[in-house]
Amino acid sequence: MSAKQVLALLSSHIDGDEDQLLSIALQIAAQEARQGRPEDADKLKRLVQKARDQRRTGSAASGQTPIPLARPRGELQGLVESTYPKVSLSSMVLSDEIARRLGRIVRQQQERATLREHGQTPATHMLLVGPPGTGKTMTASALAGELRLPLFTVRLESLFSRFLGETAGKLRVLFDQIAKTRGVYLLDEFDAIGARRGDPNDVGEIRRVLNSVLAFMEEPNSTDSLVLAATNHVEILDEALARRFDEVIEYALPDAASARGIIERRLGKFKFVSKFWVQLAPSLEGLSQGELVRAADEVVKDAILEGESRVSPSALRDALENRKTLKGKFRRHSPR
Repeated sequence: MSAKQVLALLSSHIDGDEDQLLSIALQIAAQEARQGRPEDADKLKRLVQKARDQRRTGSAASGQTPIPLARPRGELQGLVESTYPKVSLSSMVLSDEIARRLGRIVRQQQERATLREHGQTPATHMLLVGPPGTGKTMTASALAGELRLPLFTVRLESLFSRFLGETAGKLRVLFDQIAKTRGVYLLDEFDAIGARRGDPNDVGEIRRVLNSVLAFMEEPNSTDSLVLAATNHVEILDEALARRFDEVIEYALPDAASARGIIERRLGKFKFVSKFWVQLAPSLEGLSQGELVRAADEVVKDAILEGESRVSPSALRDALENRKTLKGKFRRHSPR
């Protein structure tokens, strides 16, 4: 082991950069193998893998949480909200395809040092598209929970409306934080700034903001922070912006089996016998994951207050139909 490697190991230890420390250890292992010392190389590799396994499972087992960061201040105060979610992907009802793709993102982030050893970087920019209430925001929480990282939620619509003429400067501050502070960043209502350039309703300020976002997203992400953009209106996003994302994941309304799974999980010990689900099938159609959860919560609360051990299937049906009626009213009165 050379003096440079010793210095690099000590620097990584002092800086608390465990990923870099383990990466250097693997480089030393490779060097040992090349010099005809395979046993020492294998020992090093096993120790590195053990350290990674302990880091992945140890904090969850001991109940540790990340050290809280200061609330965003200055120019980002009121625009960025920080939380520490404990949600996991396993707590969500996801299609097999979405679960597989999100699991791949998590693994890339967890093994980012290994990827860098081979000249690769983990996926860091994701576009989440789909109707309201289908799980986009919860996905951000689940990814933060899986990686034990803070979740920073950015309301881009608020940023744009409150700082007309200064939005690009505020975005510069935001992307500087992404480069300095590792976390999961959710850019909600992304279509507020991502609309197609040249749209008939476009104004100069929107074009300048969009061009700024395009430039910022090309910058190196030295912290490997996850940047998630969520939108209900992918059809109006600029194509050049969409190409900046490593992954585009589309969410849809749940099918009957998924809807039942969401409700049963939410009902917990208050769920009823399976034979009643046939009667409820028509009431499940067209509702989002969020609407299903709210309907289930409503009848569970009533059951608790009435001292019942199970919810009534008819009460659940009424709650689901009420959600449908409410949804229909909003749709009729929404601008076209």
